[in-house]
Amino acid sequence: MTDLLDRWRVAARGVGAEPGAGSTRAGRQLLARWQEPHRHYHTVAHLTAVLDVVDGHAGLADRADLVRLAAWCHDAVYDPRADGDANERDSATLAGSVLAGLGVPAPAVAEVQRLVLLTAGHVVAPGDRDGALLCDADLAVLAAQPPTYDRYAAAIRREYAHVPEPAFRAGRAAVLRHLLELPALFRLPPLADRWERPARANLRRELATLSPPGPPAR
Repeated sequence: MTDLLDRWRVAARGVGAEPGAGSTRAGRQLLARWQEPHRHYHTVAHLTAVLDVVDGHAGLADRADLVRLAAWCHDAVYDPRADGDANERDSATLAGSVLAGLGVPAPAVAEVQRLVLLTAGHVVAPGDRDGALLCDADLAVLAAQPPTYDRYAAAIRREYAHVPEPAFRAGRAAVLRHLLELPALFRLPPLADRWERPARANLRRELATLSPPGPPAR
């Protein structure tokens, strides 16, 4: 966790956070959220994976530190029972409170909040390189090898263990269809070139497993 806290502090300083113990305390509070027991996919491992993609492709962003801070905050509030985009809205509100408390300038705070909200639907305007990098990093798991993707899908099901199977299948299928209907899952060419095809194959494969069984053969 020390490495993650170092990454948080460096990114916060990069956008103007005041030096001092407050940054470390804020990072630890965020990490505690990512370690909540009801999380199975939206965990520190997911945060780390998103940060790794952002760091590996930081040159594609306009302000990579803002993207890093948005990655830290984008699922900081995660309640599987919440409706619609409530988690993203609450995460953006939390980001505003945390960053303003660290002395980050208001325009940077607002930009991090905007980026967090993009992860609700992953719809990014042309030319929004920071939004594209965050959303591409957030969806990177979709392009994983099938066994890794299947573990991701199983972890999502555990997070929604309170939802009866028929309702989960219907809701999950709607999410997958929304993703497949996007003109592109990934926007930045170096990522899209590698990830678009395997991601769509994984989504279609999972969607097929969620379809209700057909009538028995006669």
